[in-house]
Amino acid sequence: MDSALSLHRLHFAFTITYHYIFPQLTMGLAPLIVIFKSLALRSGDERYNKAARFWAKIFAVNFLFGVITGVPMEFQFGTNWARFSQYAGGVIATSLAMEGVFAFFLESSFLGIFLFGEQRFGPKIHWLAAFMVFVGSWASGFFIIVTDAWMQHPVGYEIAADGAAHLNSFWALLFNEWALWQYVHNMSGALVTGSFTMAALGAFYILSASQQEYGRMFVTLGVIAALMSSLFQLWPSGDKHGQLVAKYQPITLAAMEGLFHTESGASIVLVGQPDTDRQELDNPIYVPKALSFLTHRRWEAEVKGLNEFPRHRWPDNIPLLYYGYHIMVGLGTIFIAITVMAGFLLWRKRLFRVRWMLWILMLSFPFPFIANIAGWITAEVGRQPWLVYGLLRTEHGFSSHVSAGNALFTLIGFMGMYTVLSVLFLFLMWREIVHGPDFFRGIKSSTAERVEAL
Repeated sequence: MDSALSLHRLHFAFTITYHYIFPQLTMGLAPLIVIFKSLALRSGDERYNKAARFWAKIFAVNFLFGVITGVPMEFQFGTNWARFSQYAGGVIATSLAMEGVFAFFLESSFLGIFLFGEQRFGPKIHWLAAFMVFVGSWASGFFIIVTDAWMQHPVGYEIAADGAAHLNSFWALLFNEWALWQYVHNMSGALVTGSFTMAALGAFYILSASQQEYGRMFVTLGVIAALMSSLFQLWPSGDKHGQLVAKYQPITLAAMEGLFHTESGASIVLVGQPDTDRQELDNPIYVPKALSFLTHRRWEAEVKGLNEFPRHRWPDNIPLLYYGYHIMVGLGTIFIAITVMAGFLLWRKRLFRVRWMLWILMLSFPFPFIANIAGWITAEVGRQPWLVYGLLRTEHGFSSHVSAGNALFTLIGFMGMYTVLSVLFLFLMWREIVHGPDFFRGIKSSTAERVEAL
């Protein structure tokens, strides 16, 4: 592979992987903030308002860092992937522009009202602002998914005389079957991240005997939302999306499962290491016939292996694709197990006293981030060797006049800049966590104690 192409791919992979740490949390927290605001509006309990304000600060910091790290990716379409932009710009510019003009401005405008306008506008408008932030963040995710889904399963286009793809059906682009199922799967994954993060922080407060009242609120909502979203990830969203991969990208499916040879009654591999040279899996543990049933709803259905397809059409990094997919699925299964146990203890009103379960909730919060990123690695590596599946190969889409040296120089620069951003982000997050939702009441209490002592 061309060294410049390799560096351009690494460059974009690094920036998009780092970027997605932030929007998956904002999209996951947005509906949970609305729930707290709804409870506050219905009950008049100020604790729910304080919880919503606290998580709005976490949301705002993540939103800021998402914007900072997202803008460079837009420029990379021109600096690193100029030929792709020239080819596909007539299609994807539509959805990307809608994300910026509609979703981003909607989200950012109402976020300002939510953060600074509560006293001026009152509780009902404040609730509306929280709801519109939720709508804006999820609409933003939709338009980005629409863009990626067209690259995975191109529809609603025609090839013009200049060889570029032009949009001929806006509605086909917007309601692409692939986009709809990819969207619900992605958003439920973001909700898993947001709810696990909320439950983890609540567990931290309970275990540290700090702001335990809010800790119990966070754990309760976090566990319930995490259980529902984790189950939804498995079925129907994960199941339906897997069927689309089997239908439209059978080569990707075979590589994801490490299936080198066509089988009737194909098995799902739980554990194994792909050997692409010998075209077999080492040390496999199978679930017999499960793959045939899940993809075709028949136990004896034939599933095509990689040997059915020309080698030049195989994904160019099968081990990364295979492990990314299995990490995603394995962690998703663990999430279901954790939330079922925590949900049962919550139902029996024992969860807040079972310290080992609280420790599990607290320590599990990084893994949804890993699972979501592994899912995106699966989708993007699985699409290779195509930038637009079946239409434009990756090797034909990068900026051929940007040398490997230039790409490496900017990649090192981004790594240095994002290291600084990481330190700043962790500092801001830790400061908010230490303060917690009851920070101002704590200041007032300590002040009152000093006055009384005097």
